Amino acid sequence: VVVTGRNLARLFDATAEDAFGPDDVWTLFHSYAFDFSVWETWGALLHGGRLVVVPHTVTRSPDDFLELLHREGVTVLNQTPSACYQLTDALTAPGSPGLPPALRLIVLGGEALDPARLAPWLRAPGAPRVVNMYGITETTVHVTTHDLAADAPAPGASPVGRAIDDLRLYVLDRRLRPVPPGVTGELYVAGAGLSRGYRGRRPLTAERFVAD
Repeated sequence: VVVTGRNLARLFDATAEDAFGPDDVWTLFHSYAFDFSVWETWGALLHGGRLVVVPHTVTRSPDDFLELLHREGVTVLNQTPSACYQLTDALTAPGSPGLPPALRLIVLGGEALDPARLAPWLRAPGAPRVVNMYGITETTVHVTTHDLAADAPAPGASPVGRAIDDLRLYVLDRRLRPVPPGVTGELYVAGAGLSRGYRGRRPLTAERFVAD
């Protein structure tokens, strides 16, 4: 997938409400083969923040990772829901060091989310803001954002929220016609976040990237 520097720069302009800055400390937790790592790396570097590269062994130990969050003063944490559930277990275990005091924002993505399993993060005194974001590589990591503190989603729901500021969303049928509210369709994304398509695969690009 051909993602440009312009695609990436506008992603952080479109998420300016998160107020990233030079005082932030991010973790590079994910493999460079996963697009979440692009958000982690450039989120820190484009804003003059600090990026903590998490050792592979620590990514496999929620207890050690929680200790790292405390030790390094991490302020912005990015996790898949399944990894965050394990971290939640470490947070609530006997002898836990508790909520990392510097942590102000948790961004979740990459999988369907069960918000009820994050209650310890949402209800603790001094709790960080917790945001669920949905997206794919073809749209430069993130497409939507949903603040989990804003409401109480229905049990079993995995809320993805609204489009980030410079994107548009359409739910369409097989003939690319808008479907009525409540009718199942396919989600289409338009706007500045769209990549240039698939490198060396023009037929696939033409099939997947249709006119707005």
